[in-house]
Amino acid sequence: MIHEECGVFGIYDQDGRTDVAGNTYYGLFSLQHRGQESCGIAVNDRGVITCEKDVGLVRDVFTREKLMSLGRGQMAIGHTRYSTFGTVNQTNAQPLVVRHIKGQLALVHNGNLTNAPQLRRKLEMHGAIFHTTNDTEIIAYMIIKERLSAPSIEEAINRAMYNLEGAYSLVIMSPEKLIAVRDMTGFRPLCMGQMKDGQIIFASETCALDSLGAKFIRNLDAGEIVVVDKSGIRSIREHVNPVKHMCAFEYIYFARPDSVMEGLSIHQARINAGHILAKEHPVDADVVIGVPDSGLDAAIGYAQASGIPYEMGFTKNRYIARTFIQPTQDQRENAVRMKLNVIASVVKGKRVIMVDDSIVRGTTSARIVALLRDAGAREIHVRISAPPFISPCYYGTDIDSKKNLIACKMSLDEICKYIGADSLGYLSVDGVRQMCADANCDLCLGCFTEHYPAPTPKESEKSKFEQKIGFDGEENDTRERVHGDAKEL
Repeated sequence: MIHEECGVFGIYDQDGRTDVAGNTYYGLFSLQHRGQESCGIAVNDRGVITCEKDVGLVRDVFTREKLMSLGRGQMAIGHTRYSTFGTVNQTNAQPLVVRHIKGQLALVHNGNLTNAPQLRRKLEMHGAIFHTTNDTEIIAYMIIKERLSAPSIEEAINRAMYNLEGAYSLVIMSPEKLIAVRDMTGFRPLCMGQMKDGQIIFASETCALDSLGAKFIRNLDAGEIVVVDKSGIRSIREHVNPVKHMCAFEYIYFARPDSVMEGLSIHQARINAGHILAKEHPVDADVVIGVPDSGLDAAIGYAQASGIPYEMGFTKNRYIARTFIQPTQDQRENAVRMKLNVIASVVKGKRVIMVDDSIVRGTTSARIVALLRDAGAREIHVRISAPPFISPCYYGTDIDSKKNLIACKMSLDEICKYIGADSLGYLSVDGVRQMCADANCDLCLGCFTEHYPAPTPKESEKSKFEQKIGFDGEENDTRERVHGDAKEL
């Protein structure tokens, strides 16, 4: 399955009346679905930044003792990580805290720079020494480089943005300011909210605001910089682009159903997808089921539009680690069976419509179809609430090569046979546009159409860079694991 890079969070409390570390913990807990490899929190107490981060889930990394060790402060930032770039270890965990000639800087990042190899090479030629393999450190260096001559940290960020290409939603903490930044295309989400006592929050999704009882204020515009300090809130709009191109997969899969992005409920978008799927790929059947979790809403929509009953066809064991972190394909497939089980009484002897969000390699889809066969399903009709992946994503989604995409190697009939289904239907590209018609943004559909709204890197440049920083060893193993169609079940 596909995995997206990160969740970011930040909170500013000028008077230090609230527990900013605790609030960040709860915010990250709400964003755990966006990254389960590592997490971290940095707290700023009168200009002194303390950071705790490690590999693992929020609940496991942040024991009561670790949260208390962060102390109290006036602001904090936090991060949950899923790597599309860089090794899975504590060094690559965020926040990234940097001490430079003009003070401290801490930042968290969601996205992917498309010109990272060129920027890194240029910085190294001027003496920069990198400690991580992720592009967040590149962003930090670019900001610090500009800070040497810029009158303020926000002006340094503003200048650095002229050289940053690709996707980035950032929350940055200086000794006195909390700053949120969104790239000029608006690939990745970033919103602002306010708690009842006035604390300002930035988060990847509105569900993190809800967890703290905060009121949603607005989404950041593409290219916008928002600065919060003791003087209040101000916006720098030098790079603002009136048109956002949100990643379509935020609506299809990444975001939590209870979040709202660019004015559109994620739950409603997925219901819409199910309605459209039922019209585009009707079939006679007895029951509609969804693959947990992101297939459930689309399955409900399919059932509503088709008139075929919806039932819960799978039960999910939520105490098993995510399948994509298993090191071998056999272990991943065993983990699928441990984590997902069919409710046999729902499917036995019936014609089943199984709705899922995507097919990457097809191995996990085949395994799930086999589970339904073993449970006695008479027919299995697979419906996918996304179009086929035919091209890489360069902006923070873990799809980096056509060779990993089943739709680039097989026809529709061949894929259907490979996964063991009786029929297969994908949502059309136009269907994705229809499902998100009420969103206040355009969409990036590059992975479905090969047409991108922003520059893409040269593949040769990307390959050289990955080999240079060690992707041919342990890292290569990591990338193979996450590309193994390992479903987040």
